[in-house]
Amino acid sequence: MTASGLHKGRSLVLPGLATLIALAILIGLGTWQLQRKAWKEDLISQIETRAYAEPGAILPEADWPTWRADQDEFRKVRVSGAFLHEFEAPVYGLARGERQGAPIQGYYLITPLKLASGAIVMVNRGFVPTDLRDPARRSESQPAGGVTVTGLVRAPEVRNSFTPNDDPARNQWFARDPQAIAAAHNLERVAPFLIDADASPNPGGWPRGGQTPLTLPNNHLQYAITWYGIALTLIGVFATFAWRRLKEPAQPS
Repeated sequence: MTASGLHKGRSLVLPGLATLIALAILIGLGTWQLQRKAWKEDLISQIETRAYAEPGAILPEADWPTWRADQDEFRKVRVSGAFLHEFEAPVYGLARGERQGAPIQGYYLITPLKLASGAIVMVNRGFVPTDLRDPARRSESQPAGGVTVTGLVRAPEVRNSFTPNDDPARNQWFARDPQAIAAAHNLERVAPFLIDADASPNPGGWPRGGQTPLTLPNNHLQYAITWYGIALTLIGVFATFAWRRLKEPAQPS
């Protein structure tokens, strides 16, 4: 190889390393999206199998300490007990607007349901808009006797760095966390999961249940194709750049 060719080859080392690093990142992102696709498809399958089946009983209290979301979440259940309305916890959130319009700000009403055994399951009875947060502003009746709730088992809501801190003293909540709500009211024998009530109408029309999203977007294949496509484009760009660099006429000394 001539000195000129050797110089040209060396001039491609840094661009080549940068291209390899970028290529590894792009391929990694594409592969991660394929892994996410498999995870999402498994979750969709679980929802379809569990949420649309006939309602069953909740997990026995003796098994609550070992409860796992991946084994039980989204299962359709039916449970009976008495609501403890005095411990109702409004959790701030958004709900789908009518006709798929803009999201509505309001609250999900988490109410303890005391079972015949004395244990408690937190029930997300549904959504109310902001102006109906106060129970006195709702026309619903709150029966003192027993009720039967049909709904879906849900895991506690996961907090993140953007979730505001709850203020139990003011009954202000920002995560559907049954254990935190129970601790604020000194409630014991509380299930580690919630039940999202179904869309059965409540007296007065509020709260509105059936808010659990059961249709999950699954665009991971498109994302993977996009990342792999960018990787292929990068290979083509670098190959063209390298070919042109090597074919450049030698500079006169």
